[in-house]
Amino acid sequence: MGLRISSCVIALIQQAAAEAAPLEACGLLFGVDGVERASVTANVSDDPSRRFEIDPAALIAALRAERGDGDRVIGYWHSHPSGDATPSATDAAMAAADGKIWVIAAGDAVTAWRAGASGLHGRFEGVEVEVVLSGSSPPA
Repeated sequence: MGLRISSCVIALIQQAAAEAAPLEACGLLFGVDGVERASVTANVSDDPSRRFEIDPAALIAALRAERGDGDRVIGYWHSHPSGDATPSATDAAMAAADGKIWVIAAGDAVTAWRAGASGLHGRFEGVEVEVVLSGSSPPA
């Protein structure tokens, strides 16, 4: 079984990535049994054409909301305007081995990765993306 992601979340990520190009776009992923919702945050990196940094204020607000019964933060997303939806060595250097999901969008491609202590660049294991049409129930 792959990581279920709502089709409306995929559309939001791809639209934000297209609007931000040639800069990297980024945001947060929320859900329980998959990615049910995503937000777009400011990319506060000092070089947004080559890397991303989620606005710390947005991340802190989301984590505070989660503690107060808000949506659970399960990971992060960002775009690669270069067209390669594979994590870079820079992504690996920034990622904690915390099991969070990283979604990367590049053009029409959307990939998912779990941050851990092994895998690509010593940090990422690929996760199969299972797109669920918005408003439909997950398979039984």
